[in-house]
Amino acid sequence: MSAKYTIALAGNPNAGKSTIFNALTGARQHVGNWPGKTVEKKEGIWQYDGIEFEVVDLPGTYSLTAYSLEEIIARDYIVEKSPDLVVVVVDAANLERNLYLAIQIIEMGAKALIALNMSDIAESRGIKIDIDKLSQGLGVRAVPTVACRNCGIHELKEAIIEVVKNQQGD
Repeated sequence: MSAKYTIALAGNPNAGKSTIFNALTGARQHVGNWPGKTVEKKEGIWQYDGIEFEVVDLPGTYSLTAYSLEEIIARDYIVEKSPDLVVVVVDAANLERNLYLAIQIIEMGAKALIALNMSDIAESRGIKIDIDKLSQGLGVRAVPTVACRNCGIHELKEAIIEVVKNQQGD
């Protein structure tokens, strides 16, 4: 049995979203523009155990308030396309600013997962994040990553697989 899932990557600019996209999809990527827009659109494929994941890298945005073209594209994609999972890439060293978008996505009712990226920078600044408490508080799983060093990517993939497989029973 083969299955196909759509995974959207959302996050603030410079949170490492594109690095995670590259780690997930490798060389299986297509770059173009959103229909009728000049904002870049990246899509890629990741396959695992007969499951195909179409990964869509949404434009970097701080919120979904629909004031900028990037916000409109990201919001409309999540609302209209209803991806199977939204991986919200969060800069662990700037949690307060980055969690605003994550909370908006969760409140929209999207199935979400947090990639707590740049965990090494947060740690070097003395920031200690209780992953379990964060996950509990947000109601979604959080996975620490350091995408530029490929750290936590395997765990992120496992979490994605677990979430989408659990959806099958919903």
